[in-house]
Amino acid sequence: MNFLAHVYLSGNDPHLALGNLIADRIKGKDYINYPIPIQKGILLHREIDRFTDQHPCFKACVSQLFPKYRHYSRVIVDMYFDHFLAKNWNQFHPTPLPDFTNDFYAFCKRNSIDFPPPLQGFISALTQYDWFNLYGSRSGLERILKQMEKRTAFPSNLSASVLDLKENYEYFSIHFFEFIKDIQIFTQNKINAL
Repeated sequence: MNFLAHVYLSGNDPHLALGNLIADRIKGKDYINYPIPIQKGILLHREIDRFTDQHPCFKACVSQLFPKYRHYSRVIVDMYFDHFLAKNWNQFHPTPLPDFTNDFYAFCKRNSIDFPPPLQGFISALTQYDWFNLYGSRSGLERILKQMEKRTAFPSNLSASVLDLKENYEYFSIHFFEFIKDIQIFTQNKINAL
């Protein structure tokens, strides 16, 4: 799952969501340097990633792309799944995506002032380029993938994967909807246990 899904799966707790959002940038036990609600979000993120990597629907989608994109396949499927979440947002959340996004971006800006500069830069870029709303269209997804492509260590051709999505749209959509049902149950149980 990518950024939007991690935030969505955090439920109604914005601190948990903020921790979930930044978790990939927090290594090892460094999470203990953050307030408890943010720590819980970081730990939740790690649990979501473990669950996702083992889920048959996610693994099937990765296998579909692997011959062409190799180790970038997981990243691409994460992006596809955020696309389907954004595109079908009204099925998952009562607040329209633009309103949800604006509220969450504002919360992030208010609550990240004590974060290290790299984290502040990440949040600034996420909000400036408005990734959450861009996910909802294939052209927006392509823009994000082009931005990511510029930062990969090896040639990745990430933006070309939008064509694979277009050609196999129903396949990836079916797998997303199967997966999201399971991850919602898993995540709710994890949140209750935190």
